Formats: sequence, structure tokens, C-alpha cells
Amino acid sequence: MKLNYKIIFHFLGLLLLFNGGFMLLAAIMSFAYKDGATLNISLSGIMVIIIGVVMMLTTRNHEKEINKREGYIVVTFGWIVMALSGTLPYVLTNSIPCFTNAFFETISGYTTTGSTILNDIESLPEGILFWRSLTHWIGGMGIIVLAIAILPLLGIGGMQLFAAEAPGPSADKLHPRITDTAKRLWLIYFGYTAAETILLQVAGMSFFDAINHSMSTLSTGGFSTKNASLAYWNNQPMIQYIVVLFMFLAGTNFVLSYFAFKGRVQKIIKDEEFKLYFKFIVIFTVIASLIIYFRADITASSIVHPMVWGEAESAIRHALFQVIAIITTTGFVTADFTLWTPFLTVLFFGLMFLGGSAGSTAGGVKVVRHLLMIRNGFIEFKRTLHPNAILPVRYNKKSIDGKIIFNILAFFILYMLSFIVGALVFSMLGLDFESAIGVAASSLGNVGPALGDFGPVNNFYDMPAIGKWWASFLMLIGRLELFTVLILLTPFFWRNR
Repeated sequence: MKLNYKIIFHFLGLLLLFNGGFMLLAAIMSFAYKDGATLNISLSGIMVIIIGVVMMLTTRNHEKEINKREGYIVVTFGWIVMALSGTLPYVLTNSIPCFTNAFFETISGYTTTGSTILNDIESLPEGILFWRSLTHWIGGMGIIVLAIAILPLLGIGGMQLFAAEAPGPSADKLHPRITDTAKRLWLIYFGYTAAETILLQVAGMSFFDAINHSMSTLSTGGFSTKNASLAYWNNQPMIQYIVVLFMFLAGTNFVLSYFAFKGRVQKIIKDEEFKLYFKFIVIFTVIASLIIYFRADITASSIVHPMVWGEAESAIRHALFQVIAIITTTGFVTADFTLWTPFLTVLFFGLMFLGGSAGSTAGGVKVVRHLLMIRNGFIEFKRTLHPNAILPVRYNKKSIDGKIIFNILAFFILYMLSFIVGALVFSMLGLDFESAIGVAASSLGNVGPALGDFGPVNNFYDMPAIGKWWASFLMLIGRLELFTVLILLTPFFWRNR
């Protein structure tokens, strides 16, 4: 079967329309703050919209049906096209004149990684900072899911795109129609963003800081408007607790949020992934807070405001914040956790491979995959003793198809191979061991802060240009969960059949 190229370009044109529209939204913010960047941001939006309109008009006579192969192409190239066009506000305003740096910042935004090359974030125009946070917000729930809600207007079915955007273990659907599912997810996403913005304002943030950090939090991205990230508010604990709450919600399956609003609390309590996700956070927070509390000799820099390490509340708050920030792959920081003893450095490095829940905006392997791999491992022990017994892997009291288990095991092997190859490439580019494995794990897991020279209080400005492109590739395959992108690199995918 030949590829329907017209529908691919038609859909990419639609995505460019979305992107241009969000750029104009950033231009409005720029105008409101009179930051001097309004014209160039507006030009960026208009240029992108024009390209999108031309692409849609020239391919309007396309076949309406979209198959799985075309879905994979649209998702992967959709992210690339969005990232390429998303560099325009940075380049035209001269905020990031180097294209390599601009692309790195943009793909880091859309993939909700949060790694940055900016040395002085606070010197940027408000419109550019808002655009930077918007790239997080767009990418968080998935630009493809957003477009699925619009597809019925074009007479196109969106199930293939949804499958390509979320190739992991499937969650319960909110509604049998995929478009209604997408709308409900976005409504929850938007509602959480608005709620956090209001709460952060009440707690003492300015409106501008509040809305930017809300978009970064709900997308589990990590871009901040301050050079010190959330450490800027170390003397305002309530702000950090609010961010912790919404990082937790963003790392939870959004379907469970829908059930909560519908009053079906039992669905949440009985969900095995949610219970393990919660237990992980509690256990690792207790470990980290005890070490911080009893190690009064820790002299970790708190970046801006001094922290009283001997106080229980401070120890618990900073431990809780960093554990959730890494598990949910948000990447905000309140201190340099790599200075919290070697044990905690290794612990946080391990958490980069955990990830949040399936159906959340978090990156990483995802908790449900770890849960099913662990259960399958224990069942293999039983099968060794009872080779003829039928021992299915169960999840939420349901037997899991063996194909899903094989898919998860294949994903994990491919994930670890990608991490190893990623670290090897970074080491070839001159990064030391700690930095190489840290950047590989952080980029692939869409975490943000890494280790070594690219730790929580540093940025990626000094990374070699080739290294930035390689990190961008790892961010992309990590965000789209490997198969969606890597399948395009196989020769059989492109054969007409």
C-alpha cells in the first residue's frame, strides 16, 4: 500500500497553524509587557501560519483515510516540524541567534525535557519566556492529541494517531470516541493549569511567573522564568508545596483525574500503578529527607537562599520536591542535589529511569512498565518450579496479554540500549563519564537536569554542537517512546506492500 503523502502534508500544515496561533498568543503577552519583541514574535507566527495554510490548500484534495504507517510519520515529523518552526521567535528576536542552540531549546521545550542553553534566563523578553513555556504546554499533553479533537472537522479518523502518540500499555478510555477522549484530557489539563496559576499567585508569585511555572509544571517540563529555578522561592515554602502537588498530579494518569472529578474514587484507590507510584515517592522521600536531616555537615549550595539543613520541614520539603521533580521528569530544582552525598546522587540518577504514570505528561520508562516487568520476573521463578502451570501476569485484577509483556520487555531492552549508545556518543564527544551517563539518561527520560558538568545548577550551553543535536534526538525518541521514531529508520517500514 502506497503512502498517502497528501494527508501527511495536510496534517503537518494543520500543526503549523496551531504553532503559529500559539506564537501570536506569545506576541500578545509580549505586547502586554511592552518588552520590545512583539513585532518579531508576531512575524514568526504569521510566517508559520502562512506556510501551514499553503500546505493545507495544496493538499486539500487528499484521501480521508489515514493508516498506521502514516500515523507514525505524522507524529514523528509533526514534532520535528513544530520544533523547526518553533525556533523562529528565538532567532528573529535575537534571543538565541545560533540555530543549533535555538533548536535545542525548542525541542527541549516540546519534548518537555527542560534542558536549556540559556545562561541568563531573566534577561529575556517576557514574550520569549512565555513562548518558551508554551512549547512545554503544547508538548505536554501532545500536539497530536490536541489535533485529534479537531480532526472530525476534516473528516479524518484519529485513532491511528492516538496509538502512535501513546504506544505504551493502553489505559481505560474515558469515552469510546477518541475525539471526546482528547477533549476531556485537554479540559482537565487546562483546568489544572488555571488552578495552579491562581494558587501560585495567592502564595506570592507574580501573574507572569505563576502562569509560566504552571505550564511548565503540568507539562512536567521544567523551564523556569528564573535562573535559580524554584530555588528562587526557597524562602516561600508554600509556593514549592503547590508546585509539588501539581507535579504529582501531572505525573499521574490523567484518566484517574477524570474519575476523581466524576466521584469514582475507588477506581483511583484500586489502581495498582497509582499505588506503586505513590509508594515510590514516599519511600524515596523518606530516604532522602533522613539523609539531609541527619547530615548537618551537608554544605550543598541552595543557589539563592540559604537552607537550614537541620530543620525537619526543610529537609522533608527539599527531599520531597526533588524526588517528585525527578520521578515525574519535571526537572525543577530547589538545590544542587548532586552535592547531597554520593548515595543521593546515585539515587536520583536511578530515579531518572523510573518515570511517571502511563497516561501522564511525564517521560521515562513509566511506573506500569516497571510493575509488569517485576511481576513477570517473579512469575518466571514460579514457572521454573512449575513449568506446566498457567501463570498469567495480572494488572488491576486482569490477565495481561503475553504480547503486551513482550512489548514491554522489548521496550525496556531498547531503552537501555539507547541509553548505552547515547552515553557512548557523548563520551566520544569529550564528556567525562559522569556527565555522559547523566546527559544520556536525562535526555532520553526527558528529565532536564543531569549530572557532572550538566548538573542541576548548570546548563547545556558549553556542550559541543554535535552533542546538542544528539541530545535532541534522544529527547525526541524518549518523548515518543522509542518505537514511534525508530521504526521509521527501518527499511521495511518504507516498502510499499
